[in-house]
Amino acid sequence: MNQDKVKEILLELDSSVEDFSVVFTGKESTKVDGLYNRETCEILIHNRNFKDDNALIYTAIHEFAHHIQFTKIDPDRSSRAHTVSFWNTFHSLLDVAEEKKYYINIFNSDDKFLNLTKEIKENYLTQNGQLMKDFGKLLVEAYDLCQRNHAEFEDYVDRALCMNRSAAKNIMKVYAMDVEPSLGFDNMKIVAGVKDNNQRKKAEESFKQGLSPNEVRAEINESKPEPKITIKKLESEKVRLEKSIHALQVKLADLEMKIDEYEG
Repeated sequence: MNQDKVKEILLELDSSVEDFSVVFTGKESTKVDGLYNRETCEILIHNRNFKDDNALIYTAIHEFAHHIQFTKIDPDRSSRAHTVSFWNTFHSLLDVAEEKKYYINIFNSDDKFLNLTKEIKENYLTQNGQLMKDFGKLLVEAYDLCQRNHAEFEDYVDRALCMNRSAAKNIMKVYAMDVEPSLGFDNMKIVAGVKDNNQRKKAEESFKQGLSPNEVRAEINESKPEPKITIKKLESEKVRLEKSIHALQVKLADLEMKIDEYEG
């Protein structure tokens, strides 16, 4: 498979992108399989790292997701590369590539992976999810008992259970929202955090259909209404930025003084 063929496949996955180039470096690297150059919009692939086209395409899709991230999704941001939006884009591209037969998902095609996944989900994720849900029921009972005895529930969590308050609230929430234990506790927390009942059920179904946590988070964020912009919010943001600028100016002045001292 050559560079032109890789680009052709990537455009089959998403053609509504800014122009980019695919470059085979002809090198072998022990650190990374590929890179994305934001300045030149180049997808660099260390093609000597691969023994088969499937692994090469996987890497190309990963770097293509960065191209989409930095030209379409977050073009004005200089944030870290592997954000929630990146992983959502990457996983969505992999789904399309799998449908079009350009990529074979080893996790769904190798019997060893399939058997291991089944064991982990059934014996650990589901059982842990149910255990935490039952734990939530007991914490709710503890809350009611505190109410009846005019005791502070937070104090009970702190001193009697010696556990984190936020963790206790999350555990209680997955019980109160009656989230499906087979999702695993971490995904149960994501679902329980959705306020709207219909959206919460939709998020739960998305997990059952095999979507990744980042894909589900993206769905949840898309369903949220746009935040209302008010004068108060704008003024608050202005004050926050002014404080940040002032702090940076102080640091800069301090560095300049140190530089002068060393030069002296």
